[in-house]
Amino acid sequence: MPLHVPPAPAPALRSVLTALASPTAVREARTPSLLRAQEPATPELPLPVHVLDRITAEGAPTTRLTGWRFLIRCGDRAVAAAETVLTPDGWAFSRFFEGPYVASTERALRQAEAMAQCYQPRLLSVPGLYMLTLWLHGDSTADPAAGRPVGTDLLVPLAPAPPGIAAHRPHRVADLLPVLTHRVTPALLLRSTA
Repeated sequence: MPLHVPPAPAPALRSVLTALASPTAVREARTPSLLRAQEPATPELPLPVHVLDRITAEGAPTTRLTGWRFLIRCGDRAVAAAETVLTPDGWAFSRFFEGPYVASTERALRQAEAMAQCYQPRLLSVPGLYMLTLWLHGDSTADPAAGRPVGTDLLVPLAPAPPGIAAHRPHRVADLLPVLTHRVTPALLLRSTA
């Protein structure tokens, strides 16, 4: 079943296209793969990036949208990523980067494409664990900027994953959230009472 990749806000996409067309932005990004690219670089697969802010006393995760991430493809593979952030003036290009999360995101998306259910892919960052997951939201028509992980959604930890959590293994939120809660509770509880 194909993934239902939500469209990014048009200004976010435009900001990435403008940055890709700017030799200065590409050069200053220090992403060797973009500097060496022989083929045109195109932004694909926009994913909303949500951050896990806290876990309520009832065990419910609270998240917020922090940006959109695009995989930058040259030829047949993703070589880098671009992020945009919401500013008071609207969506703006933030940065290019490369590293293990680029290939890991691409691999997790291929895994998700092979699943029987249709999902809306998102990224969920768990700062307290230095962890990034592909969040497969069960409501493929939902507003990608809103919502929170529900028990039946899937989280696919991206590599490198924290010790004891297997990368690229899909977990139901209801199963993985208690593990995350146990590991990050002190920091998240402090923020929830502040």
